[in-house]
Amino acid sequence: MCYGYGPSRRSLLAAGLGLGTAAIAGASPAAATPPHHHHRKHRIPPGQISMQLWTVRDDLAQDYDTTLAYLAEIGYPKVELALGYFGRTAAQLRAFLDGLGIRSTSSHDDISPDDAALDTKIENALTLGQSFMVVPYLNSDSEDQWKAWAERMNVEAAAARKAGLRYGYHNHAHEFTIDLGGGRTPWDVLTSELDPRLVHLEIDLYWAVTGGVGRGERDPVRFTLDVIRRAPQRVLQFHVKDRHLDGDMADLGTGTIDFRRIFDKHRVIEYIVENDTPDVTPRRTAEVGYRYLRKLRF
Repeated sequence: MCYGYGPSRRSLLAAGLGLGTAAIAGASPAAATPPHHHHRKHRIPPGQISMQLWTVRDDLAQDYDTTLAYLAEIGYPKVELALGYFGRTAAQLRAFLDGLGIRSTSSHDDISPDDAALDTKIENALTLGQSFMVVPYLNSDSEDQWKAWAERMNVEAAAARKAGLRYGYHNHAHEFTIDLGGGRTPWDVLTSELDPRLVHLEIDLYWAVTGGVGRGERDPVRFTLDVIRRAPQRVLQFHVKDRHLDGDMADLGTGTIDFRRIFDKHRVIEYIVENDTPDVTPRRTAEVGYRYLRKLRF
């Protein structure tokens, strides 16, 4: 199932966004693994760790209930919804998650086609007890299209704010690499047009690094930090997924991204584990990701 992501992320990498072994300055698999540094004082509170359900979509398709149960068993206190409610209403899903001790605090939802659909989206988010609604994917070579999307997201974000919800946008790599003319990128348009009082950013760290690689940046992690620092919008959520030396996605701590370096510079409300292409099984990815974030010190 595509879930609005366009071409598969593996195919995007194969199209030229792969990472060579020398592309990330100072980053290595060893650097990505959290050693015992007793002088590092900070760690991620367990209540701020979440799982993006896109990661476990294959298991969800086989048995939704069992998949959510093993996430609770691993220790995840919250999830970010994707792919709908699998036959339940929002109220029924809330009751099921409550029974497992898991909260749905965020969801990936496309821009609504009309105001009625927006009202339903907000109502469902409130029923589920969410704090965040996030637009997961947009793609166009037209600057006017990006501006139109930003305008609509501002409208939706205003409605969400009135309901007590935060409304955000989730990046991929192409926002940093598409040239809309004169070197202007979709990211330039979004960060200029999205109202920072209403819209926050959910930075996908893998895709931001990938965007840096696609732009030929010598230090894609520094590029990612600059993306975070320079955006007028607040960065409130991270998608945390690692990157193998060949550019493919990796389970946390087995790849090249120096998450400690990023987390030391910017703290967020939610650290959301994700890997579109689990290295072994979705459950194994979930276990490795939760353990990595709980052990990491920065």
